[in-house]
Amino acid sequence: MSRELINLIIDATWESLYMVAAAALLGILFGGPIGVFLATSRKGELFAAPAANAVLGTVVNAARSTPFIILVVAIIPFTRLVAGTSIGSTAAIVPLTVAATPFIARLVEAAIREVDAGLVETASSFGATPLQIVVKVLIPEALPGLVLALTLAVVSLLGYSAMVGAVGGGGLGDLGIRYGYQRFMPDMMLAVVVVLIALVQVVQTLGDHLARRLNRRLRH
Repeated sequence: MSRELINLIIDATWESLYMVAAAALLGILFGGPIGVFLATSRKGELFAAPAANAVLGTVVNAARSTPFIILVVAIIPFTRLVAGTSIGSTAAIVPLTVAATPFIARLVEAAIREVDAGLVETASSFGATPLQIVVKVLIPEALPGLVLALTLAVVSLLGYSAMVGAVGGGGLGDLGIRYGYQRFMPDMMLAVVVVLIALVQVVQTLGDHLARRLNRRLRH
């Protein structure tokens, strides 16, 4: 493989990392609070609002049910409104964030619901407010699970980031389609797949390691 093609792979890898990192951060920013609300707003819970919980849950389910490639095309006008264009890595962050937000919300909800309900009752008996219980009990106790959940979200975003290459989103997916598929260069396609596998392995290993360390710290 020529030096020029290697440089193309390096540049595309950075573009993919840029898209995934930005979308993951925005997804956590938007999806995290939604997940906390979904986990604490059913009848009899800390922020009981069953009607709002049902409506928000339906919206989250609808967003998660939409196939990603259809979502990318369907929100092109919104992407242009936000990013000024629908082509390129920066534009691709918009659909990636829209896809990541409900996904992360459900993961956060599941992680928080795994916390022992007895801890919430104990904190309430000591006079803690609902917000204090969320910040000082639920989130710290759910931290290892949250790390694993967010690791899963980032791995999924890596797959999505390759998919946006089909519509000019840049990154490794775009490189694989333009060179590996359209120019019949199987070595380039193989290189893109290997890089994606390596990135997933690195992210998963780091996430597992961090979750184990947090779990041990919480138990001591």
